[in-house]
Amino acid sequence: MDIKDVENLASLARIELTEDEKNDLLSDMESILGYIKQIERPAADVDDFEANQNVTNVWREDVLVDENSSQASKFSKELIIGQFPDKQDGFLKVKKIL
Repeated sequence: MDIKDVENLASLARIELTEDEKNDLLSDMESILGYIKQIERPAADVDDFEANQNVTNVWREDVLVDENSSQASKFSKELIIGQFPDKQDGFLKVKKIL
């Protein structure tokens, strides 16, 4: 990209730029285009990634927990409400967020 490209863009946008503004814009555009080139380039070669991948399957089957089991009682509604600092009529009160 050069100063002629900046002048052409200014003409298309119907704006007038001083020489300093043109140079600043050229510098900014070069930085932006350099960043775009950097993110377009793949971070690593996909073939190398697949060859070096030593990941095991971490998925597990969902297990239905009986409400009367010790696992279910760890997170009972009453326990959670009892530990919450502000509550009313069985509901947890939180600050209003806009």
